[in-house]
Amino acid sequence: MPRSNRPRRGRQVGDEDEASDLQRALYGTLRTETKRDGLWNVQPVSAVSAAKAYVCPGCGLAIQPGLAHTVAWRADGLMGEAADIAARRHWHTHCWKVS
Repeated sequence: MPRSNRPRRGRQVGDEDEASDLQRALYGTLRTETKRDGLWNVQPVSAVSAAKAYVCPGCGLAIQPGLAHTVAWRADGLMGEAADIAARRHWHTHCWKVS
């Protein structure tokens, strides 16, 4: 019997769901982590989305374009959310894990 390509009744995917799924696939999911110096927002960056070169604050080496890495910024900063986002840093994934 041939497969039906029509959507099932119980499951309807809207444009917003597809857009958020695409954004999660490209930019990763935002999560909060607790380190010894406070609370941090952490978001992985896929290799496809990594378009610029950065310097990792953990090891001081370059993060080349096309290399998957992690972006982190304070979640509990005193100066407000806008200042925390402006102070975000790009880390090698390994460097972030061992920091």
